[in-house]
Amino acid sequence: MIDKYRQLFNSQFTDKKYQELKDDIASDFDYAPTFRIGETPFFISNELKAQMLEGCSDVVKLIQQKDFKKLTDKSLELNHNVPNEDEHTKFLAIDFGICEEDGIVVPKLIEVQGFPSLYNYQINLYEKFKNHFPFLKDLTPFFDDITPQEYLETLEEVICNNHPKENVILLEIEPEKQNTKIDFYYCRRDLGIPIVCVTELIKKGKQLFYKNEKGDEILVKRIYNRVIFDELDLRTDLKLNFHFSDDLDVEWAGHPNWFFRISKFILPFLKGKYFIETTLLSDLTKIPEDLENYVLKPLFSFSGSGVIFHVKKEDIEAVVEKELYILQKKVNYIPIVQSPDGKVKCEVRVLCVWKKEDAAPTLLCNLARLSRGEMIGVKFNKDKDWVGGTLALFER
Repeated sequence: MIDKYRQLFNSQFTDKKYQELKDDIASDFDYAPTFRIGETPFFISNELKAQMLEGCSDVVKLIQQKDFKKLTDKSLELNHNVPNEDEHTKFLAIDFGICEEDGIVVPKLIEVQGFPSLYNYQINLYEKFKNHFPFLKDLTPFFDDITPQEYLETLEEVICNNHPKENVILLEIEPEKQNTKIDFYYCRRDLGIPIVCVTELIKKGKQLFYKNEKGDEILVKRIYNRVIFDELDLRTDLKLNFHFSDDLDVEWAGHPNWFFRISKFILPFLKGKYFIETTLLSDLTKIPEDLENYVLKPLFSFSGSGVIFHVKKEDIEAVVEKELYILQKKVNYIPIVQSPDGKVKCEVRVLCVWKKEDAAPTLLCNLARLSRGEMIGVKFNKDKDWVGGTLALFER
């Protein structure tokens, strides 16, 4: 999208440099991520950035509506309702596919999540890219061109809320087995909070405790929640000493209810040039004749699980709980990132935080994913290069 940086990057790129980049990341914790790291950043023009900001603003306007909770209460009825919900989400991830419409490049909203993403990993990925391609210091992954230190201070404010670090935990299901655990490691290193498995929490009355490295029981005052209920519900083997529906004396950095409220559940309510025609199956009056132009998605799954890309009439008819699925018009991702052998598609996730007293979220940084497949996900990009997780960079 910014030709001079694309040409400069590609002229400097070698397989050796790419391996050195990956080795640099692996050296921090003697651990190489299990997900594929994309070879290149995505260089975003000011024009495309402005479109993405406009699309984000439209999403935020819906979430700011006074009746938003009433509009999304059904999402909790269909799932879990955790007590002590706050006024607004702490985290917001807004995913845009970079598409083509009438010959023009346009970002299209693919998904929106009221849930944290790889906030700590992405800033470190930026530093690693600069180590190996020094000219990238002229670009930034931050929307307001803040410094990395300012970024971490904002993140710490939202996650920790001024509590002592030992009383704030990053909570996950078997964190050591998660593909995203490098983000947890960076969070522990850069923010100083411990990583705790849901099975390790101890409940006493309305309070939760965990044991530190010395074996001392430490009171949990705030939870940076990375637990996805979709996974938790499947893990009937786990023995928890508490339940998320308990009335607990604890603060949430990312209250679980927002995972459901701000999800694919709200896509049918979003109308405009950056949004895709989306219909709840329960609201579908007639099955479209041109199903090849649609994709069928479960509302509350994660990482693309349950998505049917080649939809048949029988697939729709087979869905029993129709209020838990959407039918979404396919969009035309445009191959836009020039690789050494052809162009690659891209999706950009805008990462936001929403401070307690603020009327609107702060757009912080981003995550990008490159793809040569039909869809962005891992299973569509096996054994391909110039695909995987990366970040988008803007001109300062």
